[in-house]
Amino acid sequence: METIKLPPLPTDADVYTKNQCPSRLVLDRIADKWTTLTIGILAQADQRRFNELRRLIGGISQKMLTQTLRDLERDGLVRRTIFPEIPPRVEYALTPLGRTLCGPLGSLTQWAHDHIDEVKRAQAAFDKR
Repeated sequence: METIKLPPLPTDADVYTKNQCPSRLVLDRIADKWTTLTIGILAQADQRRFNELRRLIGGISQKMLTQTLRDLERDGLVRRTIFPEIPPRVEYALTPLGRTLCGPLGSLTQWAHDHIDEVKRAQAAFDKR
């Protein structure tokens, strides 16, 4: 079996108790299902409007999409552009930083597609115990 080398984790316990671990901070954001879906949809176009995002994601409430987009904007992953029109038009796009997530998320998505049958078999075997 191939050994995977990960970066060393901080050894200072305070880093973990004060939520300062970089991987923890980032994973808390991108591990959310709405975040990964939102990034994936935004990655497929230069920009998208709110209702277009909501329709393409499917199953997300207006409140949850609003919060997800705000969180991604706060983290510098999404850019929100307001156009001074009547009615106002707002578009969302991935920032260059947000685009850097497309590779790792794409790899994770590919892994899920490649291994979903194995995961389902393992779940079924576990559930029979």
